[in-house]
Amino acid sequence: MKFDTYHISSTLKRNLSGLGFKRPTDIQYKAIPSIMKGEDVLAIAQTGTGKTAAFAIPIIDKIHRTKKSKQSWGIKCIIMVPTRELAAQIGSVFNGLSKHTRVKAFAVYGGVEQDPQIKKLSDGIDVLVATPGRMFDLISQGAINLKRVDTLVLDEADQMLDLGFIKDISAVKKKLFQKHQTLFFSATINKEIKKLAFSQVKSSAIRIQISPEDPVSKNVTHFVMSVEMDDKRFFLRRFINDNPKARIIVFVRTRVRAERVAKALE
Repeated sequence: MKFDTYHISSTLKRNLSGLGFKRPTDIQYKAIPSIMKGEDVLAIAQTGTGKTAAFAIPIIDKIHRTKKSKQSWGIKCIIMVPTRELAAQIGSVFNGLSKHTRVKAFAVYGGVEQDPQIKKLSDGIDVLVATPGRMFDLISQGAINLKRVDTLVLDEADQMLDLGFIKDISAVKKKLFQKHQTLFFSATINKEIKKLAFSQVKSSAIRIQISPEDPVSKNVTHFVMSVEMDDKRFFLRRFINDNPKARIIVFVRTRVRAERVAKALE
């Protein structure tokens, strides 16, 4: 099945095609129809399965169809995420998919000045991607109004649980209308995640679990190498060159170091 066959706006179809989306991934194929019907969804899917587009596509299509112009009259959808990096990433996906539509999306998160965010919010947006801390700061200042929100997305809910955001999630739920759609996405599932999920979605929620085709636990070899500080980058470059077919993730302590390592490997 191709995206061309979906009952979504032609503008959104063109955006999907332009961004290289041809066929839906498993999570997209299973989640999009239910989300378009307005059903609550509880989905377990790892990063890299295409889950952001799984909720972005139906949300953008719904808002685009219900608006008559680009002018926004209030936030219709909130996407809560645990980190600013994820907020920026999801915001970018929404902006790419909503190009030339009547949908305006914006991400707010800490670590940057509030004033530009407040200005953007005052201009009007439809989709808000937010980390809990910055969102509640802006709510307390009157910059964010939740009265028109009819869709709540909880992305990377397992991370939000680990970071202690349960009270924040509950606080947001209390501010929304009784009738709203909740989309719950998590990379993992356990008793605590289930408890959190069932407290957020309706009992009739559609449950989806995507098993990764390439489980990390089965394909990662663990070993430790003791390397002098000055030799780290040389060793890393040599290791990558010696393993040209390997898929490698390099973890570093700070964003600055990440930029330095990336530049050194160019």
